[in-house]
Amino acid sequence: MITLNRPRALNALTHPMVLRIDEALTAWAQDPAVDQVLIRGAGERGLCAGGDIRAIHDDAKAGSAASADFWRDEYRLNARIARYPKPYVALMDGIVMGGGVGVSAHGDVRVVTERSRVAMPETGIGFVPDVGGTWLLGRTPGLLGTHLALTGAAVGAADALLCGLADHFVPADRLPELVAALAAEPAHEVLPRYAATPPPGVLADGRTWIDHCYAADTVEEIVGRLLARKEPAAVRAAAAILAKSPTALKVTLAALRRAAALGSLEAALAQEFRVSCNALRSPDLVEGIRAQVVDKDRDPRWSPASLAEVADADVERFFAPLAAGDPGFG
Repeated sequence: MITLNRPRALNALTHPMVLRIDEALTAWAQDPAVDQVLIRGAGERGLCAGGDIRAIHDDAKAGSAASADFWRDEYRLNARIARYPKPYVALMDGIVMGGGVGVSAHGDVRVVTERSRVAMPETGIGFVPDVGGTWLLGRTPGLLGTHLALTGAAVGAADALLCGLADHFVPADRLPELVAALAAEPAHEVLPRYAATPPPGVLADGRTWIDHCYAADTVEEIVGRLLARKEPAAVRAAAAILAKSPTALKVTLAALRRAAALGSLEAALAQEFRVSCNALRSPDLVEGIRAQVVDKDRDPRWSPASLAEVADADVERFFAPLAAGDPGFG
């Protein structure tokens, strides 16, 4: 059992945490006494709110390489989870965002509850979905993943199941019983006794406008299509997008579409590593974290400030090869 134990920080991942998890998984893979692995978060608020973005903010301001080192090990952990040889059970209760998705949604037994709020909210801090997020969101039904990536919207249990980010719904008050049962029996035998029908979601009813609007070639055209719809949810999605970093939005759309053409999670992680490292030199990453987490004024000043000002060359710079080359994630 792995317990992320920083409840006051919503169990945000640090580099030492990533290394300890990887070390444990490496040992357990070869241990005949270990039949399956469970990951959960301490406290009542969630599994994990993501990476320690204050540290990333400080690193980007200082021009350090610490964030690149963290991402390299984090993405390798994500790949390890995806191909883990034993059942990997993730309790995605409460908040599960960013890096929290990376340590859960790549597992093969993923449990959500009525308290689950699953999201890849990176565009709101001038960043781009990572931890295999472009791979996961690029494989949702229709264009639901593009909607979630650009708006950064959080989804509940039913929509996480619909998007393929989770497998089972279990009421939160039954989690202690579930954990006790998993200590004695295989997950595939235990889950049918606890799985239930989740409360209704919202994405299924929006498939018509979501699939139409997000099929557009550019972010500008996506926003235009959303604003032209009669559905209030579409107009709200447009407003959510327009509040995000224009550069991050355009890079995110490009990353999603390129990831869809890649042949493996590992290849997508390699692309994400390039994008993440190049984002450290983008003013929007520092500004986005400042506005959302450091000063909390919720008033980021993006540069460039509009979608029209973000040129194709600006987007391409995020996908440029790194001087040191791409690390392997296989």
